[in-house]
Amino acid sequence: MSDTPLLSPADVEAIARAAHEGQTDKAGRPYAEHLAAVADGVRRRGGDAEQIAAAWLHDAVEDDALSERWLREAPLSPRTKAIVLAVTKRAGESPEAYAARILATPGAPLVKEADLAHNADPARLAVLDPATRTRLTEKYARMRALLGLPAAQDPAG
Repeated sequence: MSDTPLLSPADVEAIARAAHEGQTDKAGRPYAEHLAAVADGVRRRGGDAEQIAAAWLHDAVEDDALSERWLREAPLSPRTKAIVLAVTKRAGESPEAYAARILATPGAPLVKEADLAHNADPARLAVLDPATRTRLTEKYARMRALLGLPAAQDPAG
């Protein structure tokens, strides 16, 4: 990889958009909207280019949009790869173990914070049925607590 140039930010975005093409989020919106919102959230929180690249790819392995082998072989920085792998949930993994891995990986907590912020956006949750909205709100609040993040702020407040 040393002589291969790293993927540009535009290349990472294009790969992520293509990998998730046709996928939708729980609200039925194109999945790329979530990826863009998380990447923007990382940027607004002061994240660097490696974290923004990881934000675009943060669900790619977990959602089987790209393989772990692709990620390991891709011309990305080791830090970007580590962040993507840290935020990739593993089958049967406890929330505590997941949070511990994120906290132990430099750069990953900021990416997960931006992901949780978009996932917990009241406008996104409002279109879900009440049971799903409640379940996800509790799930995201628990993960914020495990990561030591403050409770989500009501954007209207």
